[in-house]
Amino acid sequence: MRVMASMIRLTTFITMLMVISNMPYSHAELSTAFYAKSCPTALSTIKSAVGSAVSRERRMAASLLRLHFHDCFVQGCDASVLLDDTPSFTGEKTAFQNAQSIRGFEVIDDVKSRVEKICPGVVSCADILAVAARDASAAVSGPTWKVKLGRRDSTSASKTKAEQNLPLVTGSLEHLLSNFRNKGLNDRDLVALSGAHTIGQAACVTFRGRLYNNDTNIDAGFRSNRRRGCPTTGGDGNLAPLDLVTPNSFDNTYFKNLIQKKGLLHSDQVLFSGGSTDNLVAEYSKNRAAFNSDFIAAMVKMGDIELLTGSSGQIRKMCRVPN
Repeated sequence: MRVMASMIRLTTFITMLMVISNMPYSHAELSTAFYAKSCPTALSTIKSAVGSAVSRERRMAASLLRLHFHDCFVQGCDASVLLDDTPSFTGEKTAFQNAQSIRGFEVIDDVKSRVEKICPGVVSCADILAVAARDASAAVSGPTWKVKLGRRDSTSASKTKAEQNLPLVTGSLEHLLSNFRNKGLNDRDLVALSGAHTIGQAACVTFRGRLYNNDTNIDAGFRSNRRRGCPTTGGDGNLAPLDLVTPNSFDNTYFKNLIQKKGLLHSDQVLFSGGSTDNLVAEYSKNRAAFNSDFIAAMVKMGDIELLTGSSGQIRKMCRVPN
């Protein structure tokens, strides 16, 4: 009986080892030192390229942050947003939430090219997006943080999933809260991440409805001013700063604008409209340090959404196409 019991325990132990060895890598495998040996200059190379891009065009900081966000919310942080259409799938770039709002692909192409020259086939496009977002924030006096690395790239993308999962600029507060909760993000994460709209610009087509559809939660002078550059017809691509006061600096003015009913997008202003997130907007408007701290925590948390790690996915040679 003792021999049989020992054999059973041994068999169980071996079975457990086999199960563990075949399990997909979890988020625990991510590490801030992931490329320390395989590509020690990867992070400095990315930082240099992003810094140059933002120096050429300040708006690019917001664009790189948005790329990372729009990537993570679809299939997870897997660089699927970067993929061009192929005969086998229609990618995410033309999803209606993306068509007028995401850009910066050429910057990521440049970063990837530079990294490939020093470490071919080592650094994923998904990790480049995560690091570029951090470096873009720092380049415009925003917060910085340590990025966990080790993500791998998807081999496909989905316009359908993008349109199902990305939040809408016309969305209600309930829509936004539900959208974020579905990704494991809470109400504080929603408001903190929305604070990235303290930099960047939006196209007229994304905020026209707020200006002309009898939205009462808007300052009259602000509405009149924005209408000049966004007529009822035409001018869809005309740009306006998301933060009219300090559009090129990462600060907490965005939240002060919301309190004054000067949020550009409907999805901005609903954060301060008599709902459950009003207190967070008020807190961040008074306490920039609290906003920065919560923004960092939310960015790190978002960077963990539905990852490909270990042997899953691939390390793309070019970010726009699967290998």
